[in-house]
Amino acid sequence: MTTNIKDIHKHNRVGPIFRGGELATAAIDALEEDNPDKEFTIEDRAAYIRVETDHECIIRRKTMEEILGRPFEMQELEVILGSFSGQIEAEQEYVRFYFDTKI
Repeated sequence: MTTNIKDIHKHNRVGPIFRGGELATAAIDALEEDNPDKEFTIEDRAAYIRVETDHECIIRRKTMEEILGRPFEMQELEVILGSFSGQIEAEQEYVRFYFDTKI
């Protein structure tokens, strides 16, 4: 398979790879709520859950708090974040997964 460099931006899948559990389920719900215009692919592989979408997605602290019904710190995601696709921007109020092309 040959990839044309001008078409590489069409294959920019991004997103987290979580270890399972309540926090992962809440994060997936938050992804869907915080990114209503996105279509996600969710692969549950028992040991991990891969969540992907095109180009960019975000998880907001406020949404996690609403879903969990308790205060939430974004650094709690580090415990369940086994890996991710794309690049990551982590702030106190959100975590953003994105793909930035620099050619």
